[in-house]
Amino acid sequence: MQVVFKIVRQNQNSLPRVESYPLDVESSATILDCLNQIKWQQDGTLAFRKNCRNTICGSCSMRINGRSALACKENVGSEIARFSASSAAAPNQIPEITIAPMGNMPVIKDLVVDMQGFWANLKAVDPYVSTAARQVPEREFLQTPAERSQLDQTGNCIMCGACYSECNAREVNPEFVGPHALAKAYRMVADSRDDRTAARLEKYNQGTEGVWGCTRCYFCNSVCPMEVAPMDQIGKIKNEILARKDGQTGRSIRHRKVLIDLVKQGGWIDERQFGLQVVGNNLKDLKGLMSLVPLGLRMLSHGKLPAKFEPSEGAKQVRSLIESVQAFQTESKRL
Repeated sequence: MQVVFKIVRQNQNSLPRVESYPLDVESSATILDCLNQIKWQQDGTLAFRKNCRNTICGSCSMRINGRSALACKENVGSEIARFSASSAAAPNQIPEITIAPMGNMPVIKDLVVDMQGFWANLKAVDPYVSTAARQVPEREFLQTPAERSQLDQTGNCIMCGACYSECNAREVNPEFVGPHALAKAYRMVADSRDDRTAARLEKYNQGTEGVWGCTRCYFCNSVCPMEVAPMDQIGKIKNEILARKDGQTGRSIRHRKVLIDLVKQGGWIDERQFGLQVVGNNLKDLKGLMSLVPLGLRMLSHGKLPAKFEPSEGAKQVRSLIESVQAFQTESKRL
């Protein structure tokens, strides 16, 4: 079949350009097969990373038709079908596949990006098991099969960078360590051999560089080729933090706890109470309270500040659902 590959190319510190390469390939050919064919037969200057060709090393991650994926995993036929379903291409038009470098990382050349920041952020979460405080001579730190199974999902991460490339939080907040780092961080939190769980949770709870910097866009989950589900792991760290902290610890934790409490009470959020309890810390944070005054005045002037709160009709059902989920989570931890 005839396919045109449109590849975004650029040199370091230069503007990108798009170059087109027509190919005659089988629909079963992987994107990496096609890039190899272009490099070997049409343009030897094309630069991209590759290694195992078997979805193991993560080297060939790049943006394929707008989403980060492994070039060795995606094939021409499925990619054309996926893209055609969401576009208005003419029936007889030669299909096109656009290849671009990953996002959130500076380009070195063509599809090769500088991953130093990616690795530095991974290092920042200390992704190594610590047993320094529990040294027992001539004895291993054994785990039960159940304890080991807690590490399976995060252990599948191949550090391809796809989640980091698509992370909205990382794009707007350079302090956020990224979903890859926090997925690895949860592996340490869940590891029964580690003796630094409390210290780790304190670290991951700080500001917006840790778990509270996540915007919950789910892009990291949608592009992960190994089904690590980084955002789910971030949520698990948040739950661990919330289980150990009370509402006075910080605004991020109050935000989560107050939101759940208010929805349980009324079925939806009483915004008046939400601001006072989260930002004003139940009238204990004067600076926070003062920051609410301009917003409150604007709401009053536009008739947007309700005099009373009306619970939703399904408040009892909502409360029952939340309590059921909380009971399930408590029981799961026991098991």
